[in-house]
Amino acid sequence: MKISSFFFLLLFPLLAFGQKGDDYKVASIGFYNLENLFDTIDSPTTNDADFLPGGRLSWNTEKYISKQTNMAKVIALMGSELSPDGVALLGVAEVECRKVLEDLVAQPAIKSRDYQVVHYDSPDERGIDVGLLYQAKYFTVTGSRAVPVALKVDPVTGVPDYTRDILYVAGQFDGEPLHVMVGHWPSRSGGEARSAYGRALAAGVCKMLADSIKAVDPNAKIVIMGDLNDDPDSKSLTQVLKARRNADKLAKDELYNPMYDLYKNGNGTLAYKDSWDLFDQMIVSKGLVNKKTGGWQLYKAIVFRQPWMFQTEGAFRGYPFRTFVGDIFINGYSDHLPVYLYFLKKKTNNVRS
Repeated sequence: MKISSFFFLLLFPLLAFGQKGDDYKVASIGFYNLENLFDTIDSPTTNDADFLPGGRLSWNTEKYISKQTNMAKVIALMGSELSPDGVALLGVAEVECRKVLEDLVAQPAIKSRDYQVVHYDSPDERGIDVGLLYQAKYFTVTGSRAVPVALKVDPVTGVPDYTRDILYVAGQFDGEPLHVMVGHWPSRSGGEARSAYGRALAAGVCKMLADSIKAVDPNAKIVIMGDLNDDPDSKSLTQVLKARRNADKLAKDELYNPMYDLYKNGNGTLAYKDSWDLFDQMIVSKGLVNKKTGGWQLYKAIVFRQPWMFQTEGAFRGYPFRTFVGDIFINGYSDHLPVYLYFLKKKTNNVRS
């Protein structure tokens, strides 16, 4: 689909949102699993042996720079259909450390946006973390913390086994309070059913945070995003997080999942055994879908895809064009497609009488 035709499809429902399209501010918030964004430096705190010059993947500076360039190319285009600034906030996953994010935001394709970084080292056994990039012209951070997710406790030592933290960031989004959670929930290693408890625990942490925020402000604006390793109709989403398919008549303890319809219409963000899953999701609170609250309101959810983001040959033809196939460097992007949400806000006219 050409960008011009895609822009029209976005603009048409925007006109029906209220009045003229130019009566509204537009902003977008996204998420992207960067698929093993490791640097080339040996770290004692991460399991990075494969991603070293002498490691299995022969990871080196040339490959690292190419990976960073490719990631920035995608990020530069996300959300740019309706805003030249692209995504105002971007949650990311599978990053080794803060330094790889600092290198990313310095890439020429996105440097002018002056993205700032929120990152904490997580206790993940692979040594990969989540993070948040944000443009200071849109968002001001007022607080942040890493919220742990304990999977189980060793019966002998009593020491918990932690997975990746949930990154919680609070701030002002164009003058409005906004709460953001970025997660990378436990994988399906060992099988979907066997590993489901871990994703339920991660969902429970997000639910606890959301409930505590809404206890103070029932109309709080919350965005929960990440690689959840579950689909929108999985129990971790529907039963634990209580993320619903329909935004109408949400109960006070429920959230809205705008990715649900995309999933049911055949969209996905990663492929496995010739089947698509939509693990990369963005979920919002009632405050972002209730026009009575005013301010920023959800407009549209998008799975970002361009032809060059897919493999065109071989056994994985039609899959997302990733960095490696096995041990072979193919210089792609990620095995996940990014997602983002558009938000609209009615402009105010400050005209003197």
